[in-house]
Amino acid sequence: MIDDIEFLDDATRPAVQKLAGLTEEQRLPGMHLKMIHDHLRQNMEVLGRLIERASTGAVSPAQVEAETADMVMISNFRRFGNLCGQYCQFVDTHHSIEDYAIFPALAQQGAAFKAIAERLRAEHVVVHELLLRLVDGLNALAAEPTQARFEDTKTIYRALERVLLSHLGYEEEAMGDALGYFGIGV
Repeated sequence: MIDDIEFLDDATRPAVQKLAGLTEEQRLPGMHLKMIHDHLRQNMEVLGRLIERASTGAVSPAQVEAETADMVMISNFRRFGNLCGQYCQFVDTHHSIEDYAIFPALAQQGAAFKAIAERLRAEHVVVHELLLRLVDGLNALAAEPTQARFEDTKTIYRALERVLLSHLGYEEEAMGDALGYFGIGV
């Protein structure tokens, strides 16, 4: 299910480049990035809890609806379709903006930042593959809600959670300050 994914070792990430003397204004783009990432973290947390609770029979469909009624990803689901598909689309769009606009600008700031941008882009590939597999797992689970399908879905979810949360933290640390320091638009 995920054995064929080439997970990247966090220990092989390029070193974060510390930038001294940043103004509060220069820190704002990194804070904005963190706010976007916090939204992703929150949605992952809710999704994980729901998968876990549903797998044990501890939550009914009505309870899922009640608990998620105010979540942005749920309102998007109601407006636009497939829940995970919309969440995955949001992550994919966010990563595409970074891959095609932010990372190239970051890479122009020197070899150290080029290495960081390349690593972040490589991590996006792994996140994307896990997102696709989570969608497939959730679709299979919806079609056939067996314990085996729940376990498969939880395995994929846990891998995505581990990879995505680590990626988001590294990205904030490695490029958050650089966005404002170098005037890279978000």
